[in-house]
Amino acid sequence: MENNTSLQQQLLDAGVHFGHLKKKWNPKMLPYIFAEKKGIHIIDLNKTVECLQETAVVMKQIARSGKKILFVGTKKQAKDIVNECAKKVNMPFVTERWLGGMLTNFNTVRKSVKKMQGIEKMLGDGSFDTITKKERLTLSRDKDKMEKVLGGISQLGRVPAALFIVDIGHEHIALAEAKRLGITTFGVVDTNCDPNKVDFAIPANDDATKSIAIISNYLTAAVAEGLAERQAAKDEETEEVTDDEKEKKAARLEAEAQAEGGRAGRGRGAGGQRRRTTGSSGGSRGPGGARR
Repeated sequence: MENNTSLQQQLLDAGVHFGHLKKKWNPKMLPYIFAEKKGIHIIDLNKTVECLQETAVVMKQIARSGKKILFVGTKKQAKDIVNECAKKVNMPFVTERWLGGMLTNFNTVRKSVKKMQGIEKMLGDGSFDTITKKERLTLSRDKDKMEKVLGGISQLGRVPAALFIVDIGHEHIALAEAKRLGITTFGVVDTNCDPNKVDFAIPANDDATKSIAIISNYLTAAVAEGLAERQAAKDEETEEVTDDEKEKKAARLEAEAQAEGGRAGRGRGAGGQRRRTTGSSGGSRGPGGARR
């Protein structure tokens, strides 16, 4: 329980409990609202802690299974935090602009990513030395533009397993695409949003940098834990395989040694004869035969 209290205290200090003005509220947020103070809704932090812990468990499982979670936060307050958190756990992210069709038209987006990577490679290995300075500059600019929008998903080979969204109202296009494809969604939901639109809603202030940071960092730590467990399981497996291989190799060598010993016992001379026959004159066969 101590953990919960300290987490609750941290959330309180970060201003996670501040909602929007009463007139801007979404009635579906009623179960998560604790009270109203000076025309502003106050979010129930007990509910926030519950939802946060539940979300962390699921995100940890997804990371442990080796699947990708796409971090989405394009609003000014969330950009840097989301970018930093995603990079910490090597997850894809979108912090500049959500391109329409980034999920529903994933193959086309992948082509753009490949084009960007192609330009990058060519600029690096000197393939563009033959073209004019102006053309090279144009290509560099194109690459930079694409890098800004697509850089976060350049390593994403397939549609992610889940989306973590800061402000589901602001990222409604991303949310709609995820829903259409049946992708699991986790979202920071303020009092002006509909919590039923995401699979896992975290009732919290989605406008304050501190609030976004504490929630994003908490969930990133859970993802990191899942990845660490996955790596540990992999290492264990490798060790087991190595041990099995060692045993098999030892057994094979033993069997070979026994077989060799058996052959040697059956008649070393015969082996000697054959080697001498091929190497020199047939005269040597006689004494070999005599010895046998």
